[in-house]
Amino acid sequence: MEEDYIKLIFGLKLKQIRTEKNLSLFGLSKISGLSKSYLNEIENGKKYPKPDKIVTLSEKLNVPYDQMVSLKLDKNLAPIGELLRSKIFKEIPLELFGIKESHLIDIVANAPAKVNAFISTIIKIAQHYNFTRENFFLASVRSFQEANNNYFGDIELQVSKFIEAYQIDTNHSISAKDLEDILIEEYDYKIIHDELSKYKALDNLRSVYVPKTKTLLLTNEIDEGQRAFIYAKELAYNFLGIKERLFTFPWIKFDTFDQVLNNFYASYFAGALTIPKEMIVGLLEDIFEKDVFDRVSFLMAIKAFNASPESFYQRLTNILPEVFNIQDLFFLRFTHKVNSGRFHLKKELHLSHQHSPRANERNEHYCRRWVSLQVLNEISTNDNDHQFDIQISNYTNEGRKYLVLSSATKDPFSEDYYRSISVGLLINKQLQRKINFLSDSNIVKQEVGVTCERCTIENCEVRQAPPMVLEEDEKNLEIEMIVEELKTKFNT
Repeated sequence: MEEDYIKLIFGLKLKQIRTEKNLSLFGLSKISGLSKSYLNEIENGKKYPKPDKIVTLSEKLNVPYDQMVSLKLDKNLAPIGELLRSKIFKEIPLELFGIKESHLIDIVANAPAKVNAFISTIIKIAQHYNFTRENFFLASVRSFQEANNNYFGDIELQVSKFIEAYQIDTNHSISAKDLEDILIEEYDYKIIHDELSKYKALDNLRSVYVPKTKTLLLTNEIDEGQRAFIYAKELAYNFLGIKERLFTFPWIKFDTFDQVLNNFYASYFAGALTIPKEMIVGLLEDIFEKDVFDRVSFLMAIKAFNASPESFYQRLTNILPEVFNIQDLFFLRFTHKVNSGRFHLKKELHLSHQHSPRANERNEHYCRRWVSLQVLNEISTNDNDHQFDIQISNYTNEGRKYLVLSSATKDPFSEDYYRSISVGLLINKQLQRKINFLSDSNIVKQEVGVTCERCTIENCEVRQAPPMVLEEDEKNLEIEMIVEELKTKFNT
């Protein structure tokens, strides 16, 4: 057992015993002869007392010595013990969220019964929705992004230093060859382009890095933009001095939270390198200044960089909050298999609020009026490489409108699969000040819901299921009203 864990368990048990006997720290200090500060450090898991001190505490508290030193916790503290044993406090860098581990332990120690109930609730929810350790780590990173408005100035600064150090011309699209040369010449990489394609089981992998020989294996299936992104991530790991990292793209498994967080940092670096801040800001300013939406200019802006539409949309979530002060936005990535009738929300980010739509685990049907799903339907029935559309979505139940930009492309690694990437901007006074084309009559305005099961839109031609949740709510409301009437009727 880890020494820190043993200290924490003993401290929790001592505090529980002292509290049950209505003793203050001062009182325990007085009867045991141990200083108040020393006892406080024991209870906070900072010190473990020597055997003679445990004997003294055992005698004065009238608790058997074996019970004092046992790592077995009673019912009230058992879930907390499981939490501590899981090493979750060690795996997640709490300092990123401004939290000290000692503060959490103090909360646990001060209200064990209430914390026990809270932890048990979280565990039950996680089990009910099959919320895995991986889900938890990814959700933690997403929360970290949202807390920082998905803009990380220190990484942007490192990208600027990298560009200056290697004299990269950011006025033009950065080629994969330029980045490959830096990997080979500066970091002694060996790059093999056709190895992964030999293994059918690896058809979903873009790259594998072998650290011992600094060998980067790539699949033949990636395009120029994907190749540039992979190279840029490898450069990030090296230039930023990141050691704790993932070795496949996309990842297969990870062992620590640091690997997940560093994967995000490397991806952010890659996006900022392949889509330079100054260039994308200039393009967006030109588009936002016009009174009508310039579809051609927007599509040209996407193509101006050696990057996928997804990387471009991801970069929007960095730039819009920081440069244009557009902070109320969401990012979504849907996947869809042809003729399946199902759409899966695989990635999402919400800045400032928990905007609609959000992923749901209730097997409900997402609103088919969303432009995110419409572009997927369109590209699956034509030969286009890229399907784009724009929409103003009005969530009538929530009283909110969003300007939504959405692109769909074929998934190169999955047969008959397509994916859409969308950015939705909450229409408020701030957005109206920044974007002039919001009044463009050519932009389709659509009444939308979240899921069919929760939608009030009547006679919807694309409804996939009846509004069962709303019907249940209405039934419960009717029952509640009748009960109130009965209470009033028979109250006299």
